[in-house]
Amino acid sequence: MTTVQYIQGTNPRPNHRLQRGASLIMVLLILVVVSMLGVGGAQIALMSERGARNDRDQQMAWQAAEAGLIDAENDIWNPAVTSTRRAVFDGKSIADFPSSGCGTSGNALGLCAAVSTGKPAWLTADFTSSAATTAFGTFTSASFESGGAGIQPAQVPRYIIEPVISQTGDAANPEQEVLYRVTSMGFGPRADIQSVVQMLFRI
Repeated sequence: MTTVQYIQGTNPRPNHRLQRGASLIMVLLILVVVSMLGVGGAQIALMSERGARNDRDQQMAWQAAEAGLIDAENDIWNPAVTSTRRAVFDGKSIADFPSSGCGTSGNALGLCAAVSTGKPAWLTADFTSSAATTAFGTFTSASFESGGAGIQPAQVPRYIIEPVISQTGDAANPEQEVLYRVTSMGFGPRADIQSVVQMLFRI
């Protein structure tokens, strides 16, 4: 049998008064820091994903608007594409254009009157409605995928055409020349994601 003798004035057990829980506090602080880093990383990842998605949607709307311009160009003049109202655009006359506002039917659909004062039609037109704008392919029979399954534009692009009149020749023999200002709106996966592009077309 072994006998343990204690030396007077000593204690084999650690002094519990010196154990203040410092290790536990340090571990908790490290856990808090790691948690904050994890939450911050997750937020950054979500913001990056949201930014990439918004950029994709805006690019989709912009490309749809560009497609609308191409369809309008084919509508006005393109020998390789059949347009049912090609004769309206001769570069000289605006007889088939409305005298005010924008046309809502027939060959005048989406054609707007020349405005010499005040706001031009493209600033006041409602491109989200079919009332006075031309939908992609209306006169060219071109097709445009939209509103279906997957990531597609919410609806087809729409455009209006306004005549811009200029005078050529001299004072004795003035000659009217007509340029066509085309404004097209494209849509992203949601109808409220929109992009507008514009061009001047001369025959």
